[in-house]
Amino acid sequence: MEQKDLDYFRELLNSMLEDALKQGEMTLEDMTDNNEICADPADRATVESDRAFTLRIRDRERKLIKKIRATLQRMDDGVFGLCEECGDDIGVPRLKARPVTKLCINCKSKQEEDEHLRGE
Repeated sequence: MEQKDLDYFRELLNSMLEDALKQGEMTLEDMTDNNEICADPADRATVESDRAFTLRIRDRERKLIKKIRATLQRMDDGVFGLCEECGDDIGVPRLKARPVTKLCINCKSKQEEDEHLRGE
């Protein structure tokens, strides 16, 4: 992979990381600011449902942050853009679609097919 591509992806990943961290902070602020006491069971159920949804979003953000940091480490290690399964180049178009990917399209397709066969 050319240096200009690496620079592009490093900038993209750092931007994604910054956005995810900001979103995480806002989510936590919203949850601490939103301590509603509801007498009505329906209102309480709605608040709890919203809180559960917010927590799922926060968990997804946390996982994305972890993946972005791991991808930046792969860049530092010189293995960014190489498939962890077969060692082939992942390809810039796939990396643009999913910069944190660790698998080329062929290995990812095989992984998904295996998961489908196992019923996951």
